[in-house]
Amino acid sequence: MKTIHKTAISAAAVALLTGLASSAAFAADEPAAPEVSPVTANVTVTNNYIYRGLTQSNYKPAIQGGFDYAHESGLYIGNWNSSISWVSDSAIAKSAPIEMDFYGGFKKDLIAEGFASDFGILQYYYPTNGISTASGYVNPNTTELYVAQNATFGPVTGFLKFSYSLSNTFGTNNSTGSNYTDLTANYDTGFYGITVNAHAGFQKIAGQYYSAGQASLSYADWKLGLTKDFGGGLSASAAYVGTNVKQGSGSYAGVYAYSVPGGRTQGGNTGLISLTKTF
Repeated sequence: MKTIHKTAISAAAVALLTGLASSAAFAADEPAAPEVSPVTANVTVTNNYIYRGLTQSNYKPAIQGGFDYAHESGLYIGNWNSSISWVSDSAIAKSAPIEMDFYGGFKKDLIAEGFASDFGILQYYYPTNGISTASGYVNPNTTELYVAQNATFGPVTGFLKFSYSLSNTFGTNNSTGSNYTDLTANYDTGFYGITVNAHAGFQKIAGQYYSAGQASLSYADWKLGLTKDFGGGLSASAAYVGTNVKQGSGSYAGVYAYSVPGGRTQGGNTGLISLTKTF
């Protein structure tokens, strides 16, 4: 705060200061802008829950929602949930209708303004009933550490993120140490609230060995889409997503590394639309 030194002031200056004081008093009577809440919530409806390129809802609609708390220090915690079907579809368990994610971490501009570094831990939790071990499945609950570097260049924002599994990964036995690399970029067109979205990722599943012709559990995925901001926390998005998940060959012909009932691959190229409201 600047300090005003005590000096002789002319009458004109006194009048000027009196006018400024009156203006300040009037401004003080105006209602202050509401403080930004550290807690936000969101709800989404989508035609298909896609995660890392794979459908989690067998190409059917899903409802999702969660909340986040972000402290000014950079610390944050959150929870996110979605309806799913993939756990029971893959016969890991008889029933597991919901995915519950719990996460916490630290996110701050450590390099420069607009370049936020993010460090955290994420727990995927699937309330299950009747886990099957006959086919070598294990509990699908998964714990991951992640580190991400965000960047802003004018209308372009994006991040590079690396996630590392501290547990078996999504029901796959002996898969501790699996990892996922995520490169995402968004371009604000400045036209009608439309942003272009692009993503490429690679899921490495550790501890898996395959014979010739057998489809691998490791794969790459990608997405290209648009997001429309309607204002007031309401947005809609449309995208085309896909993977390189392959069908087996030779003695493994007809076998997919990832599949859903009916023999369709879980990582098929498909369209995705969603509507999100943030509070």
